[in-house]
Amino acid sequence: MSASGKPTGFGPVIGGSNPPTPVNFTKLEVEVKNLKLIIGRANPNLGLDIAHRLGIEPCRTLITNFNDGEIRFKIEENIRGMDVFIIQPTVPPADNLLELLIMIDAAKRASANRVTAVIPYYGYARQDRKDEPRVAISSKLIANLIVSAGADRVLTMDLHAPQIQGFFDVPTDQLVSDLLFKRHIMKEILPSIGETDRKKVVIVSPDIGGVKRVETIAKRLDIEIAAIYKRRKLGTLQPEALKIVGDVKGKTAILLDDIIDTAGTMREACRLLIKEGAERIFICATHPLLSGPAMERLDDTPMDSLTVTDSIPIPEEKRRNYIKIIPTGSFFAMAIHNIHFEKSVAVLLDDKASAELW
Repeated sequence: MSASGKPTGFGPVIGGSNPPTPVNFTKLEVEVKNLKLIIGRANPNLGLDIAHRLGIEPCRTLITNFNDGEIRFKIEENIRGMDVFIIQPTVPPADNLLELLIMIDAAKRASANRVTAVIPYYGYARQDRKDEPRVAISSKLIANLIVSAGADRVLTMDLHAPQIQGFFDVPTDQLVSDLLFKRHIMKEILPSIGETDRKKVVIVSPDIGGVKRVETIAKRLDIEIAAIYKRRKLGTLQPEALKIVGDVKGKTAILLDDIIDTAGTMREACRLLIKEGAERIFICATHPLLSGPAMERLDDTPMDSLTVTDSIPIPEEKRRNYIKIIPTGSFFAMAIHNIHFEKSVAVLLDDKASAELW
């Protein structure tokens, strides 16, 4: 916590952009005495930001590791009959997933009325089908574990495939970051390039599978779209960008994706865009895994900036001036508020109904 009482990491951590206007909670119900927020160790700054936006203190807990590495978790206040929200992305290492399961189990055994697993980034989402013989559908397995541990509801953001919601046998709400990136494009990217003619801007999907999402946000912005056809090189499985479907010559390209992992796809996509005549490139990705050689590749990628959300914390050694972070605390706080008061969460995904948020 800072001297001002705000959690560390409040607002953008990296880059020079101003933080989005926080949700105006003066219009909301503020009687949340039956709501408890439990924050795991995977992304504590986001958890504190959500608590700050809701105007509540996080639940007192004890989370440590025994000498042999086993996780010890204890809730240090009464939560009997409470509406409990546990904030923990299942980002690697696997201990974060195990910690989430233990926290859910502890809350259920403490007689919480309802336990909602708030998972800003849902790991194993890319293993959602049996794409070759003798492999596990790990995404379904993880969903089963979370439900079996005692979760009554799940709240997440930008699943790799929307149908993963069906893997959970409990109500599951998926927030979509389109409005966050739409606002960023309108308020930050377009003014920075001095572009008034949107015909000279194109939103690009780095693979065919992401076209539907790109099309959705492009319609909201009245901007053309393009897509890159890629395949994996035999033997190495490294992505190879082959062809662009759409016109990018002489335009500013905005690459939009849900996950940026090793950055191989993004580097190849940017190189192909430059080759095909794109003048400037901006990348927007929801979940910054940034694993393995990601930073080395990004440092060597021809782009203006990379914008991500704070669904996954970025370690100090991976921070760069070209990386900008969009806070999601307001987004999750509003969703938690609406779930707690049995209101619609879908309103957060609608341009007109949620206009005052953005």
